[in-house]
Amino acid sequence: MDSRLKDILSTSIYFLAVLAVAFLLIKYVGQRTEVNGSSMNETLFDGDNLILNKISYRFHDPERFDIVVFPFRDGSNKTYIKRVIGLPGETVQILEDGTILINDEELVESYGNAVIKDPGNAAKPIKLNDNQYFVMGDNRNDSSDSRFNEVGIVNRKEILGKVWVRFYPFTKIGVIK
Repeated sequence: MDSRLKDILSTSIYFLAVLAVAFLLIKYVGQRTEVNGSSMNETLFDGDNLILNKISYRFHDPERFDIVVFPFRDGSNKTYIKRVIGLPGETVQILEDGTILINDEELVESYGNAVIKDPGNAAKPIKLNDNQYFVMGDNRNDSSDSRFNEVGIVNRKEILGKVWVRFYPFTKIGVIK
């Protein structure tokens, strides 16, 4: 084999290996996503670019207050970014005064401190089945979330991963807690 052919073959194999590694990383480890809208203000803002941790939920289930990403159910490539409020087996209700109850006990949180004006479907208790999560945006009065039919209860298998790092805007780079 002449050296030019060897070089072409070697470069092609290297290029294919890089593509394969990149594909595996995006498919199973991490993925870029962007915030669209104001539903997660004051934690995340429109235009924030994030890295999604797709591997951690292979070892444990989402926890309360995790910020998760899951797809629209309309078949588009759009995704929702919301905070986990209710866990499998729990009962979630939002009272008229905006208080969130989990199993009839008030949820103590430091996110979404605005008084909820519309409890939506959660005005009546919602019992979550195994593998179901109740999610809400931090900007509670400007969020399409589990309170409303367009989003509804999120099944475990729909969750793509957990928001991990904000990498843009550069002034706000850091791990999301």
